[in-house]
Amino acid sequence: MGSYDRAITVFSPDGQLLQVQYAQEAVRRGSPVVGIRGPDVIVLGVEKRGVEKLEDDRTERKIVALDEHVVLAFAGLRADARVLITRAQIECQSYRLMVEDPVSLEHITRYMAELKQGYTQSNGRRPFGISCLVGGFDYDGSPHLFQTDPSGIYYEWKAASTGRHDKTVREYLEKHYNSETVATDSRAIKLAIRALMEAMHTGQYNLDVAVIKRGEPVKILDRATIDAFISDIESENEVIKNSK
Repeated sequence: MGSYDRAITVFSPDGQLLQVQYAQEAVRRGSPVVGIRGPDVIVLGVEKRGVEKLEDDRTERKIVALDEHVVLAFAGLRADARVLITRAQIECQSYRLMVEDPVSLEHITRYMAELKQGYTQSNGRRPFGISCLVGGFDYDGSPHLFQTDPSGIYYEWKAASTGRHDKTVREYLEKHYNSETVATDSRAIKLAIRALMEAMHTGQYNLDVAVIKRGEPVKILDRATIDAFISDIESENEVIKNSK
């Protein structure tokens, strides 16, 4: 199989582009990312890596605003993400300039997916080693949550996960996501944090959480607010455990 991964344009005998598979493996080794779509809110949560003592933690960003109403969270290679985010931000502003309307969520997701796909069929390139969750509200007020993969595929989800332990997190979301668990903003935030805690399996939770509400600017929750949610979740888990 090794001889088939030397060029991105060469298929292996079983019909795979091995360089794309390697990019997907880079995503699976990335920090876990969770997205939740509620009726009036989008929540994106990521695990932050630990930073060096002398490093400014503002340089470690896994959640980035593409426009006033569009937010992206990613898992995978940060250098690849930086390039893709810059291109997407420019596309958002170009769309607003030409159409005189905010970019739709599907348009900017499709733009990034097409850019990724282009890097799977040209010599001298390699695929982007990132998977993105893109969330926000269209100009008509409808909420959307999309995911893009290194292959250039994109999907729309009610709840999604990517990065490390994404299968575990997805199974948790499939079991617990319903109209009741996302009925309010706080419940949707708790569901996202609970799902991330499933992936982390540790008592130390270093998270970033972004909340996007209809007609309001993107809000990044501060550390104290996230810790308060984690404390509530742990208290609820303890009550459930003692009741059994």
